[in-house]
Amino acid sequence: MGTRNFIAAASLAMMVIVSSPSEARTLFTNDTASRTQALALLETLNADLLSHPSATLTLERWCGEHGLAPEAKIVAHRVKGDDKLLPDNARQALGISAGEPVHYRRVQLACGELVLSEADNWYVPSRLTPQMNQVLDTSDQPFGKVVQPLHFRRQTISAELLWSPLPKGWEMDAPLPAAGKGALAIPHEVLRHRAILYTGANQPFSLVVETYTAEVLAFGRR
Repeated sequence: MGTRNFIAAASLAMMVIVSSPSEARTLFTNDTASRTQALALLETLNADLLSHPSATLTLERWCGEHGLAPEAKIVAHRVKGDDKLLPDNARQALGISAGEPVHYRRVQLACGELVLSEADNWYVPSRLTPQMNQVLDTSDQPFGKVVQPLHFRRQTISAELLWSPLPKGWEMDAPLPAAGKGALAIPHEVLRHRAILYTGANQPFSLVVETYTAEVLAFGRR
């Protein structure tokens, strides 16, 4: 059986498995079927993130749909320390002058005990309300929820799969990894998005770099 036919058969088997909640929370094993399921889930999450303006609300839905925690609620844990420099060309992308103040905020977005995303956020405080700035400065509220009244939209700059469970060219019958015993080894960082957020009036106000962790696939460890 060719690689593509094998993958197709494995994918069909995974559809049956995922339909059962008890099986869906089984840890991924080091075999082609689990690798196919992991890739399908990462691509599904990636597409979901790309089609919605708020990563926070998307992760909250993902958490609830996949039973990652007893309560599907995203909490932001601020990571305090040295501010990261504004990336090159960011001022141009945000449409601001060299002297315009920009604030930096780094958070870990967690559902229950699982950190699903680590986000770096550079935002223009003059384009937010005073109340929004106060909440962002003094609390751990997720950025997306705080600025939701701006009716913002998201323009993705890049979406990068940092880890693929299947090798490049698998769809063209490239050799598959040999199956092994035990759990599938998944690196800490699996997906990264870069995006600009715009207000409802089409004014850019934030640059975000979001790195999604292996915990988005931790269905068996809640």
